[in-house]
Amino acid sequence: MHMGNWIKLSHLTAGFIAVLVGYTSSVAIIFQAAHAAGATSAELNSWMWALGIGMGVSCIGLSLRYRSPVLTAWSTPGAALLATSLSGLTMGEATGVFLFSSLLITLSGVTGWFQNLMQHMPRHIAGAMLAGILLRFSMDLFLAMQTQWLLAGLMFVTFLLARVWLPRYTVPLALAAGIVCAAVLGLIQLDGLGWTPAAPLFMKPEFSWSALIGVGVPLFIVTMTSQNVPGLAVLRANGYQTPATPLISWTGALGVVLAPFGGFAFNLAAITAAICMSPDADPNPRQRYKASIWAGVFYLFTGIFGATVVGLFAAFPAELIAAIAGIALLGTLGNSLALALGDEHGREAALVTFVCTASGMSLLGIGSAFWGLVFGMMVHLMMRRAVR
Repeated sequence: MHMGNWIKLSHLTAGFIAVLVGYTSSVAIIFQAAHAAGATSAELNSWMWALGIGMGVSCIGLSLRYRSPVLTAWSTPGAALLATSLSGLTMGEATGVFLFSSLLITLSGVTGWFQNLMQHMPRHIAGAMLAGILLRFSMDLFLAMQTQWLLAGLMFVTFLLARVWLPRYTVPLALAAGIVCAAVLGLIQLDGLGWTPAAPLFMKPEFSWSALIGVGVPLFIVTMTSQNVPGLAVLRANGYQTPATPLISWTGALGVVLAPFGGFAFNLAAITAAICMSPDADPNPRQRYKASIWAGVFYLFTGIFGATVVGLFAAFPAELIAAIAGIALLGTLGNSLALALGDEHGREAALVTFVCTASGMSLLGIGSAFWGLVFGMMVHLMMRRAVR
């Protein structure tokens, strides 16, 4: 295939923004989880190496294999769970927990029960859940104007002008305007940035029943319900019928391989995946998988340089990250709302799903995206029965 087909600015930018948003939004939680387990700096570097390499390999491999924008991520709610649950455990016991949870994820993929469950979800429910997830990120674009009105405002105006004059480059131009403005305002902090490659460190797993049941099982449940369910729903809402079984199986198997190095959980991404599925990534849905491949390349880079790269992402002001995420997700939010509310017979169920997901509520330790699906499906089934 011609090299020029692979080096396209919109693909590169979508991949970079997906990684940028993924790291800046939750890398601090990874640090908290590692510190809760008593990680040394060498062990923390190994965690970052394993996570970056795992996400990079899976993004590139799965996107190439299925020609779909398959984006993977670490389990952010899983990391939040670990940050509060690993205290008192040794690093060996923590590694045993990661291994056990990844084995359960692999099993759920191989047996096919996850795919069977997801086949019963109507597209308008999936679209409503995705819209609920993305709403807060799109709102953050305007909230960023409260603290850095010039930076966020300039990015938004650049986006609008580019939408009229250069529609294929709206997001790259908005990002470039934001970086230049942040540099002029002195908001980019590059102090102490070094480029030292990370080294993997094998951490021998140890198994204790209390840790496996008390932390391993909740890690598996939260990763499946709060990450893999929305992740597959995002693919479906954007019209990609990629089979769920191999996606779940491969992310689980990758976790089994990388758990001893700190790869605590890998799963399908939702928010960052939506960036690569946006029309801004490519007008042709069949070409958007190349944006995910570039995201995978950037993930490999972040893995090789481990925790050092976190300093680069931390150099950008929070308002710039919030604004570019909001801009990059506007198109996908619009498509999701149109899909959710297009069928008037499914509108009540879609609204319940959307509002519940957007609320950010948590019940029994499980996030709002899962409960949005549960309540939305309840309304959907009740309405369908009433029509009969």
